Amino acid sequence: MQKMHVTMTVNGETVEGLVEPRTLLIHFIREHLLLTGAHIGCDTGHCGACTLDIDGKSVKSCTMFAVQAEGSSIVTIEGLAAPDGTLHALQEGFRMMHGLQCGYCTPGMILRAHRLLIENPNPTEAEIRFGISGNLCRCTGYQNIVRAIQYAAAKLNGTQFQEAAE
Repeated sequence: MQKMHVTMTVNGETVEGLVEPRTLLIHFIREHLLLTGAHIGCDTGHCGACTLDIDGKSVKSCTMFAVQAEGSSIVTIEGLAAPDGTLHALQEGFRMMHGLQCGYCTPGMILRAHRLLIENPNPTEAEIRFGISGNLCRCTGYQNIVRAIQYAAAKLNGTQFQEAAE
């Protein structure tokens, strides 16, 4: 099969490669660029483990061919932390609020939450739950994931995170 040349920006750097037209974006990101943070979960677009931020939208990268990403700007989980290694508020929130167990869904969940907080910097609990509803977690029950996103929203807004009384 003839390969096609693709060029895109990933985490602020221009990358290129030769891919078969049938190569999924998740495989290009993981196998060609060696950015293995995004996971391959279901290969059907249902779980969200492969979620990336592409041109300002959350996209399940198992539903997109690499050639469709030609010219796109992509952020992966590896691109969220600061160049000096300082964690993004969401990464810190997931750590501090115990928003993960096995961690398989975490990169996709964080990237979806990242886009959610850009679109809605101060979401309610219901808005968070709706906003991440396309990303499945089979371990946590979501409560700590929601708390992690609330923590990050507060930090990004420069306010104190206040947990609800139980």
